[in-house]
Amino acid sequence: MSESKVYKNYINGEWVESSSGQTYENRNPANTDDLIGVFQKSNEKDVDAAISAAENAYDGWRLTPAPKRGELIFKAAQKLVEKKEMISRDMTREMGKVIKETRGDTQEAIDMGFYMAGEGRRMFGETTPSEMPNKFQMSVRQPMGVCAMITPWNFPIAIPSWKIFPALVCGNTVVIKPATYTPLSVLHFMEIFEECGFPPGVVNMVTGSGGAVGEPLMRDPRVKLVSFTGSSEVGSLVSQACAPEFRHCMLEMGGKNGQLVMDDADLDLALEGALWGAFGTTGQRCTATSRVICHKDIVKEFTERLVEQAKKIKMGDGLDESVDMGPAVSESQMNTVLEYMEIGKKEAKLLCGGERQTGGNYDKGYFTQPTIFGDVTEDMRIFQEEIFGSVTSITTCDSFEDGINKLNNVVYGLSASVYTRDVNKAFTAMRDVYTGIFYVNAPTIGAEISLPFGGTKATGNGHREAGKQALEVFSEWKAVYVDFSGALQRAQIDNN
Repeated sequence: MSESKVYKNYINGEWVESSSGQTYENRNPANTDDLIGVFQKSNEKDVDAAISAAENAYDGWRLTPAPKRGELIFKAAQKLVEKKEMISRDMTREMGKVIKETRGDTQEAIDMGFYMAGEGRRMFGETTPSEMPNKFQMSVRQPMGVCAMITPWNFPIAIPSWKIFPALVCGNTVVIKPATYTPLSVLHFMEIFEECGFPPGVVNMVTGSGGAVGEPLMRDPRVKLVSFTGSSEVGSLVSQACAPEFRHCMLEMGGKNGQLVMDDADLDLALEGALWGAFGTTGQRCTATSRVICHKDIVKEFTERLVEQAKKIKMGDGLDESVDMGPAVSESQMNTVLEYMEIGKKEAKLLCGGERQTGGNYDKGYFTQPTIFGDVTEDMRIFQEEIFGSVTSITTCDSFEDGINKLNNVVYGLSASVYTRDVNKAFTAMRDVYTGIFYVNAPTIGAEISLPFGGTKATGNGHREAGKQALEVFSEWKAVYVDFSGALQRAQIDNN
């Protein structure tokens, strides 16, 4: 790929430059000398063109039989399989996470494509018996119209696939604004839709900043649904933008996920889980294990062993297969993480890390050390606030019940896990931990596409992505009654 390649927006089946005439550079966070490409710095006029294209394409797409929509989605999933390695390597360059993880990211999009393709032949409604004679009744799904997607940088193709594929199979058209830091992954997605023959205007992409692109996109009354993944602060703005016209919004926001390790746990397994959950994707996951809550009888041994393993993590360019952890996605994200490290040093006991990694090739990127804090209590900011970086904390609990209370004592409710050999404790935790995702003897990361993804409390607004539940976001129910009696029949009146 040419280092100076200029990429364009995808609107109405064509690759077009922004009407602003402006562009921005996208650089590798592991090595800022590596220019990935130049992307359009779009504006409200570009957003308007994309929404108009999606609106014009809507009737033709919603009237395309759902099985046919599913067949096109199946073709797109097959193309993702063919291009998996290319997409994954480009994703590592623009996002920073290691290649084995970006391969998993692309695989998740593949899985979602094949899953949602099948929904084109299911899309089940219900028939129920009427209380009146000679009357038939059923429920059917109907699409909503133009759907806007605003997606984050940490899963640059998986999360767009969670939104685009179910929206399309339900008969909606799409305008997506990819994260400013990771537009190339979504651009590759658009290339696949074009190659597979999706009608012009069904899928559109506009690159640029949240203020210039995201805000007009979420405020346009022609957009019937805004699907957003990102911070709780921005999610609140999305909700406010949709509220005046009662337009729908789906919000997937922050997390402060905890792993509870009981005194009867398999410590080797729990250590592996904490290490992967805390430092996989450099901790830049909404489901990252940013809190480890250990029973008092094992906290000392667990802490010593976790610190020992964290110090062995190899950082570097994610395209190097031997590297365990890549950089923060950007300088600003790195600085946020470094600020929290300083906060942690004042609040708790620093056990390892706590600095930017410098020297040699590290100076060309945004590397932060794997960092662990000990003696962390519930009132500390590093216990309560989402950091979104290579930082985790260890808190002691006195009992199983105390551990459950500590897991729940945050404003978020995305993911949690428990490590125990006691089946009774496992099922009690499954019942009592108030999160949208829960794991037993596994870390807080690792969701699969066949089950609903999302959280409680400040994590979301009640909707779920993935699984068949995603159809609830991107369609609305219609109840249909057919009276073939030839007479007026008044339900609840004529049958009492």
